[in-house]
Amino acid sequence: MGKTVIFDRIYCPSMIRVLSRSAITKMQAVLLILVVVVVGAVAGYAYVYSGVPPRTRMIVSTTTSLYDTGFLDYLKSKFELKYPSMNVSFISQGTGLAIQTAMRGDADMLFVHAPANEFQFLKGGYGINRKILAYNFFVIVGPSTDPAGIMGKSPSDAFKTIRSAGLNGTAIWVSRGDNSGTYTKEVSLWKAVGLDVKQLRNEKWYLEAGSGMTDTLKLANEKRAYTLSDTGTYLTNLDNRNIDLVKLVESGKSMLNVYSAIADDPRNANMTKTNFVGSMQLIKYLVSDEGQQLFADYGTSKFGKPLFGPYVNLLRSKSDPLGNNSTQLIQWISDYAFLEGSECPQQFRYQAEGLYSVQAPVTVFYLWPAGFEQRQATRWTRSLKA
Repeated sequence: MGKTVIFDRIYCPSMIRVLSRSAITKMQAVLLILVVVVVGAVAGYAYVYSGVPPRTRMIVSTTTSLYDTGFLDYLKSKFELKYPSMNVSFISQGTGLAIQTAMRGDADMLFVHAPANEFQFLKGGYGINRKILAYNFFVIVGPSTDPAGIMGKSPSDAFKTIRSAGLNGTAIWVSRGDNSGTYTKEVSLWKAVGLDVKQLRNEKWYLEAGSGMTDTLKLANEKRAYTLSDTGTYLTNLDNRNIDLVKLVESGKSMLNVYSAIADDPRNANMTKTNFVGSMQLIKYLVSDEGQQLFADYGTSKFGKPLFGPYVNLLRSKSDPLGNNSTQLIQWISDYAFLEGSECPQQFRYQAEGLYSVQAPVTVFYLWPAGFEQRQATRWTRSLKA
């Protein structure tokens, strides 16, 4: 009876002495549950009245080039500071896999750089409210010795020269080979000179890394080979001393690289549980003055210019921080990244109020009266509000 005496002194005078060990255990359990309930209620009350909202998780399926530069961490910190209720996570893959992730409903939105693939995502009923956010250029990099002699050549001439040197055993090319946005660009560049990558895979000089941009750059560095990279990832890896490859061919319309965001369509059966509200909040943040400034600032202190040019700012200011002719660049982006004449055709917009209010240029041709030359004039379209 000694053990029950202690319990008796604490809780109940004499009647508890007649209770069995199991009965006491049950009473202790009941008391513990009551304590938990009370503590939980007090904590809940304090939480509700503290004014701190619950954090909402959002998943963005995106590319390795954005991740490898460190921009996504920078974006996450700035966005969550402005919107403390949001918790943003990024899944970084090649664009092809990134799109598949979103199609399964395993991400709430896309942030990628392959316009043709993005269009298929929209037309398949998976995405809405595509918005162009930023741009930079692809570059062909290689060893400083430049064994193929491509320095200063146009992209098309460089690709032809690398292939000839490869067949002669004096050059190696490393491809990502991973269905990424960079790989899609590479395929189009080979196609432009009449070559199919299915054929090139059978040639010894053409290697496929099957991995992200940083790993591909490291393999090219190891093999003293040429490869195609987005500018941001190349500069980041060069600065981190992962590689010592040099830029040999850069800029030009055919090397343009454009980044866009697309929200999952909540009307799609696979996407009814995705965070559409959060996705639109992030997209609108990225096109805002503050969001565009993130692109304009990132990399400037280290490289002297940003790693990504802000597209919406380009339209507003007609000034390109990367040093290109802004009028020409706007037209290049329109030619390369617009879908059916728009960054997002009307049928793929849903609850997008205010997102398309920024004006974009359209080239119009006028036939002047006899005696005048045909002249080209540029006008601005009316506001494209959804």
